[in-house]
Amino acid sequence: MPAAKTPAGPFTPRDFQLVLLRRMADHNPDLVEDARRALGASLTEMREANKRWQAMVRSPRARTALSRYRSVLGAPESVAPRRIGDLDCEAWQWPLPLWPDLRFEVVTGPHHAVWNEWLVRAPDAPGPSLGTLEDLTPWSCTIDEAARAFSPARPLQGSAPTRWGLAFTAPDRRGARHEVVAEFTWGLLQRTRIDG
Repeated sequence: MPAAKTPAGPFTPRDFQLVLLRRMADHNPDLVEDARRALGASLTEMREANKRWQAMVRSPRARTALSRYRSVLGAPESVAPRRIGDLDCEAWQWPLPLWPDLRFEVVTGPHHAVWNEWLVRAPDAPGPSLGTLEDLTPWSCTIDEAARAFSPARPLQGSAPTRWGLAFTAPDRRGARHEVVAEFTWGLLQRTRIDG
C-alpha cells in the first residue's frame, strides 16, 4: 500500500520568492541559481513552489489576488493611496529578503481588484544611476526607473504573464545612440537587446 502523501505546509514568503525566481530563470539562470542558493532552496523546491502557486491562482476556490498576497506575505509594510488618471487606487508593498532595496508592490483599484503586481524600488533606497546602455545590467533597475531614465519609453507587451517590455533610445559610453528593447519580469530588468 503506497504511503499517504504528506500535505504541503503553508505557502511562505520564501516560497513566493522562489516563484518570482522561477519566472526569471529563463533569462538569467546564473543570477537565479545564486539567489536560490541564498534562500537555501533546491531546484526541486523552486519548481514545487511554482507549481503550488499556479494551483492556488487557478483553483476554482481561489481567494482574490490581494487576499492571496496577504495570506502569503502577511501584513503589508505600507498601503498608500495612488491616483491613476481619474481613478483612486492603492499601492500595497511588502519587503522581500532577496531584494532588500526593492518592494513587491500590488496596485489595487476599486473593490481591491489587483491591477498590477511587480517589484519597485523601496521608498528609502537610492535608485541606480542609469545614463548609458551599459548601465542596464540584469536586475539593476525596475521598469519605472528605466522608463524615467530613458524617456520617452514606449511600453511593449510581454511574452508571458508578469513580463513587460520597454522600447527606448539610449546612448552607449561612446555616445552612439541605439534603439533598445528592455525586457522585465515582475518589474525587474532581465535583459536588453539593440533593436535593428
